[in-house]
Amino acid sequence: MENKKWYKDRVLYQIWPRSFKDGNGDGMGDLIGVYEKLDYIKSLGCDGIWFSPLYPSPGVDCGYDISDYMDIAEEFGGMEAFKKVLDGAHERDMKVIMDLVVNHTSTEHEWFKKSYQRIEPYTDYYIWRPAKANGKLPNNWDSLFEGKAWAWNEERQEYYMHLFAIEQADLNMDNPLVREEVKKILTFWLDMGVDGFREDVITFISKKDGLPDDYIMPASKGINYFNHGPHLHEYLEEFKRDVFSQYDCMVLAEAPMVTPKKALEYIDESQNPVLDMMIQFATQEADCMFTDFYHTKFNLRKLKKAYSAWQNGLEGKGWNMLYIENHDHPRMVSRYGSEKFRVESAKMLAVSYLFLKGTPFIYQGQEIGMSNWYPSDPEMYEDVQTRWQYFNVATKKSPEKRLERLWHGSRDSARTPVQWDNTENAGFTTGTPWFYVNENYTEVNVASQENDENSILNFYRKAIKLRKELSAVRHGNYTEYGKNSSTLYTYAREDEKQKLLIVCSFSENLENWDVPVGFDMDKAELILCNYENVDATVMKPYEARVYCWEK
Repeated sequence: MENKKWYKDRVLYQIWPRSFKDGNGDGMGDLIGVYEKLDYIKSLGCDGIWFSPLYPSPGVDCGYDISDYMDIAEEFGGMEAFKKVLDGAHERDMKVIMDLVVNHTSTEHEWFKKSYQRIEPYTDYYIWRPAKANGKLPNNWDSLFEGKAWAWNEERQEYYMHLFAIEQADLNMDNPLVREEVKKILTFWLDMGVDGFREDVITFISKKDGLPDDYIMPASKGINYFNHGPHLHEYLEEFKRDVFSQYDCMVLAEAPMVTPKKALEYIDESQNPVLDMMIQFATQEADCMFTDFYHTKFNLRKLKKAYSAWQNGLEGKGWNMLYIENHDHPRMVSRYGSEKFRVESAKMLAVSYLFLKGTPFIYQGQEIGMSNWYPSDPEMYEDVQTRWQYFNVATKKSPEKRLERLWHGSRDSARTPVQWDNTENAGFTTGTPWFYVNENYTEVNVASQENDENSILNFYRKAIKLRKELSAVRHGNYTEYGKNSSTLYTYAREDEKQKLLIVCSFSENLENWDVPVGFDMDKAELILCNYENVDATVMKPYEARVYCWEK
């Protein structure tokens, strides 16, 4: 019997709180602003929200360095504002998903302060190691953000592990007391009425016993020893047994370098899964290698291979999480689409993934075609990872070339304030914005698209409405056509009621298109297209079509 979880029928909207909407004029996005825009989110057809971290934090990694898991930061409006948003969302039949970040905490967290002072029971809440006899680091693992994975604490006279920023100390999940703390956090929010969690780099929480040196990876040393570690499944099972199984909630896990086969170890619905969905990175790697900073030319075949691998690999077994943008990657129009054909390519990219099987997520600003940001000075960047890249990687290249790497690869392009209108600061705030507004806000904004039936915004509304109405999207199988094409992505969805054919051009040129064998186009209805006039055998630049056959 099919697992009928509520998340399978919803479209969720991701909010990165700092840059969504400022409701009190202090320049920082907040929950007051979110509350003002709940009806806007609902109008898109979205019936759920995933919040990036709202907790108190020093802000070294924009909230992913948490100093208190059981509170809402005052800069976002505090707990009262959060409860108002939570109630407002539920009144609109919208679910609310929180970000759970338990691989690490801020070094400003009380646990860490007590741990380096060796105050029980916090002494072993983190991964501490003495320096080796020869004065070297405990092992050769790399941080994914800055330098090596170890930082010295003078008071404790030991190193602590940080797989990310120096101020993000890794928790020792092997300590059962730490796992009890995690369960307290989960229970606290679920009891309040939160509907689930997106678990940040959760596959990193179990490190290989003994923390051995890594002689396998030439770069990102250690990742083979802390990704999908020896006790990961055991700990996730514990969280599900002791907490999640008691609630009607959804658990989504961020999982770098995961394959469909590996994902099924966690989300196979026939095997009492410990998770509901996993966020894979494969569909974000069609123009880069490993991270967005190692930029390569966009390769549609690589993207199609990733889409098809996940659609086919999970079919009948697990459920896909679908996305093309989030807070961790540059804007998709600038990557897989075209700023020259911004409107056309933004609509096409929406079609390319919204009709796949799974639960789609839309990232703030994606629905109006927000694009990358091109600052003139590297000092304008806020992101800790971006700044490390500029000042420590490829330093033999000219400053201009290094800045260009950031234009292609920085997460900050997705973190500029949402562009609500063409007034000062894009309508994001009446004060001084905490971060730079993209200069194209006078052209690209919600207000200018709201009443334009041909806008990207209204195209998203049409596409989301359609995907909810079409049974083949929810239940149908998936078949890809023209796998070798480097310009066209063609796939079908089919169930017992209807057949769909989706065609997307990733080219700025006219492209000849051959109808796949077995599709009688005389009986097809073109139910969605981003152009008014359609040539049956020629695709216009970044054209997208959805055909339907009712049985």
